[in-house]
Amino acid sequence: MTSCAVIGVGYLGKFHAQKYAELPNADLSAVVDVDVEAARSSAAECGCRALGDYRELLGEVEAVSIAVPTVDHFAVARDFLSSGTHVLLEKPITSTLDEARELNRIARDKGLVFQIGHLERFNSAFLDLADVDLDPLFIECHRLAPFKPRATDVNVVLDLMIHDIDLILGIVGSPVKTLAASGTPVLSKGIDIANARLEFDNGCVANVTSSRVSMKSERKMRMFQSDAYISIDFQNSGLAIHRIGEKEMFPGVPEILREESTFEKNDALKAEIVAFLDAIQNGAPVVVSGDDGERALETAIRITDMVYANHPESSQ
Repeated sequence: MTSCAVIGVGYLGKFHAQKYAELPNADLSAVVDVDVEAARSSAAECGCRALGDYRELLGEVEAVSIAVPTVDHFAVARDFLSSGTHVLLEKPITSTLDEARELNRIARDKGLVFQIGHLERFNSAFLDLADVDLDPLFIECHRLAPFKPRATDVNVVLDLMIHDIDLILGIVGSPVKTLAASGTPVLSKGIDIANARLEFDNGCVANVTSSRVSMKSERKMRMFQSDAYISIDFQNSGLAIHRIGEKEMFPGVPEILREESTFEKNDALKAEIVAFLDAIQNGAPVVVSGDDGERALETAIRITDMVYANHPESSQ
């Protein structure tokens, strides 16, 4: 059993605490928040200690989930990694690339599990693609959400688009050759809607749109390759694969075969934490490593910088 704690029990962190409390191979020792009442409420629900300062736990627990505001990711994760604690850090990994590189350096030097919370990697529809041979030529992503004031500590690229950036970089497995991006603030001081076009060395092109000022919620990815069209609905856990069949739909035109699956929505956050503990306890591969988080952040920053270059009147 691994002794654990959750640092930051706001909207997302309180769910981390609930999952640890449910797992038989985790011993939730404490929850921490500068809002002591929030910490007490979460602690009462999960049956653990409530603290107001994370530094009281340094060296006392084996693993932590960190769900504090992005601006605090570096300092809190650095302190725990430096004290020999395994870390599951919510996305984005940090605010800057230098910070991300330093966290990865510490984790490597200490031989620690350092996992980043890119939750869509654990979506049941995406997991079902593990046995599909992916070699996309074109990828299109739409990630849309209504406005939520609690999420405005980072712009929409770092808040929403980074999920798709992480997935695309992992699927394509090739360096980004060129990118173009545009976006604008709408309801906040940062970018609220953005579009990016990524061209990779291997010829794949990805077009990615993210908005946090939409009237509807949508999280979809479509991939086109020489032998298939694949559509993933992350929101509804749906997967559709279209392939060319042996018969003809019209003279000289092959039929299109459709395989469609709808999965029972899995508890992606619980699966993420289970994978984190598996890496600690059994040496399993880290599903979303610190290096993965750094690569996604690097591309997200390039997109953000280009948006502001194209719209200098915008401000973060």
